[in-house]
Amino acid sequence: MSTPLSTPQNTFAPPAVEPRIALSPRWIRVKFGDAIIADSKRALLLREYGPGLPAYYFPRADVRVDVPATHVLAADACDARGFHHWTVRVGNRVAENAAWVVVHPSAEIAALRDHVSFTWGRMDAWYEEEEEVFVHARDPYARVDVLPSSRHVRIVIDGQIVAETLRPWLLFETGLPTRYYIPPDDIRMDLLDATSLTTRCPYKGIARYWSAKHAGKAGSNIVWSYPDPIAECPKIRGLLSFFNERVDLYLDGEIQPRPLTPWSR
Repeated sequence: MSTPLSTPQNTFAPPAVEPRIALSPRWIRVKFGDAIIADSKRALLLREYGPGLPAYYFPRADVRVDVPATHVLAADACDARGFHHWTVRVGNRVAENAAWVVVHPSAEIAALRDHVSFTWGRMDAWYEEEEEVFVHARDPYARVDVLPSSRHVRIVIDGQIVAETLRPWLLFETGLPTRYYIPPDDIRMDLLDATSLTTRCPYKGIARYWSAKHAGKAGSNIVWSYPDPIAECPKIRGLLSFFNERVDLYLDGEIQPRPLTPWSR
């Protein structure tokens, strides 16, 4: 069996598209407990990747000051980025160190001075206009395209063919490897076990997962599907995709390099 390539040249990262900080045209709200604690039509979007993700920053005037908050750093203390951190309290709900105010920003993020942001997953809900958004803010420079194809896709795990198709749907997403979505009829579903894992994507919806039965830990949660994708991405409904990073993927008979991404193991 050919050995897949895995080189720095296959590392994927979103392109450096300006502006890094931009005024969002969307109405953004944050809910914690039974309160809307931030409500703005002039939020700034900070676009960053790696350890960070796209995030909204609110003018102080658009953040509820009547919701009790406790400063968890001394008045003259900042973290390494120049942020003061706060604990958010609404009734009996408490989220420690879950908000921050940009007090002394570096030059590259100077536009965020006196703006407030929140740890996304510790809030109860985020809304863009009337739609709830999950995981992180949507990047307006990110794009998802799904195209039907007649290319020959074969998925091999530990030397065993698990999927083979001539009717894949190819999903192209800004800054990520091409994902190959395959009809269940073209997959050896008897070689997969459904797991309890679910994840959310702000661009596609809620995914469910399967593990490869014979692949041990390396095959854990290696396949996913969006049974009910969001309205903007209906073409992948019910199809399955494998992590290119962890399988031998043959495209038109040629093994493909394994990309290096946060999902490589």
